[in-house]
Amino acid sequence: MQIWRDVDDVPADLGRTVVSIGNFDGVHLGHAHVVREARAAAERLGIDTVVAVTFDPHPMAVLRPEHAPPTLTSIHTRAGLLEAAGVDAILVIAFDREIAGWSPEEFIDRVLVDTLHARAVVVGANFRFGAKAAGEVATLVGAGATRDFETVGVTLDGGPQVWSSTYVRQCLATGDVAGAAEALGRPFVVRGTVVEGDKRGRGLGYPTANVPIPPVDAAPADGVYAGWLTRLDTGERYPAAISVGTNPTFDGERERRVESYVLDRDDLELYGVEVEVAFADRLRGMVKFEGVEKLVETMADDVRRAREVLGG
Repeated sequence: MQIWRDVDDVPADLGRTVVSIGNFDGVHLGHAHVVREARAAAERLGIDTVVAVTFDPHPMAVLRPEHAPPTLTSIHTRAGLLEAAGVDAILVIAFDREIAGWSPEEFIDRVLVDTLHARAVVVGANFRFGAKAAGEVATLVGAGATRDFETVGVTLDGGPQVWSSTYVRQCLATGDVAGAAEALGRPFVVRGTVVEGDKRGRGLGYPTANVPIPPVDAAPADGVYAGWLTRLDTGERYPAAISVGTNPTFDGERERRVESYVLDRDDLELYGVEVEVAFADRLRGMVKFEGVEKLVETMADDVRRAREVLGG
């Protein structure tokens, strides 16, 4: 898998390619559909290389930062998911004000024609690009007629729901991790390094692995979930009851974090370990308890229900 961080990184001798363009945040089933169509076009045209063009940061973070959506996947994670979906190389365009000012034709000529030598361009049917989002699928079709590439606009079907990154974020915002998983084709995950916490969980009999949630990253709504914790250094995977939030029962907690209690394990040493937390289902919303006794009673019930959900 080739990852090019700038148009100047793309080899000058790159042959003809099939190109798909989008933010690809989350690499949901709609994105996978687009990549499959790109792969099919490459096979039909006898092209060896399918390239995904994506943007970092998200264009909205530059144009209207106050409305920038939380990020579902890092570029590194996105690259792995796109490779699994069938992409051979990724061009990451560092989106800034200059690029935001490119006309659709300038983007087409600089990126698709001069850099990637596109023989076909495959995008979602609602794809917009260029200054003031003036470009659309019809723009690509017209340009391709004089620049020797064809264009395929793909409808992002999802039954009654069109799969989109926005839809996944909406699911997460309401705690509907099962709905997010349906759109993604896999459970939603949070990745990070386990940090030392306040050890309250250990004192209550439920030691947790704590992963901070960066403000720019997407995460499920505050609450308690069933899911899995995976050590990324060894690949070991454990069933877990997972809390997302700020521990409202205790004063002074402000940083949102993901706290995972591995079911029936109090012997794991995870400080400093990079982990992946996958969410299977929501158990309840976040509650501020009047006392520790009621909290411990509820945590025991959370663990019981998590075990039922996970089949343990």
